[in-house]
Amino acid sequence: MGEILTLSLGFKIIGDIREAINPKNWERAYDRHDNAFRMSITVDLKMGRKIILPIKFARKAIMFWTRSPKIANRIWISIIKDDMLFYPVTVEEVRSYLFDVNRIIELNTENLDSGVHKLFADIKVTWGKHTYTEPTVIVGRSNLIEVTCRK
Repeated sequence: MGEILTLSLGFKIIGDIREAINPKNWERAYDRHDNAFRMSITVDLKMGRKIILPIKFARKAIMFWTRSPKIANRIWISIIKDDMLFYPVTVEEVRSYLFDVNRIIELNTENLDSGVHKLFADIKVTWGKHTYTEPTVIVGRSNLIEVTCRK
């Protein structure tokens, strides 16, 4: 049986979409029955052209009417991240839960040959049309790392 290789992948989504997630836009969207934002993330861990581990996950923001004394706004957001529900208190916290990705990837080296391998991750992030954004696809690539397997 092969060993487990633990990799850490981290990235942030910055730009117009991050700035568009704000209470003013939540109010407008909620009033137009546009009360959920879903972002799909695909990570293909590759060795050359070969995909050795495909990973898919999603982040979701759900807008809701609140009467919480901790929140000054009428409409607020809850975040579903890694199958857990979060209730952030600040706008920056909302953006961090939604757009900052830190993922641990466990790779079984059983399927890798002995020797040095160069690994990287191709990343694709997508979301649909909303009152505050157009449908978008973002692609990126991680740094290249070298892994040595001994059998």
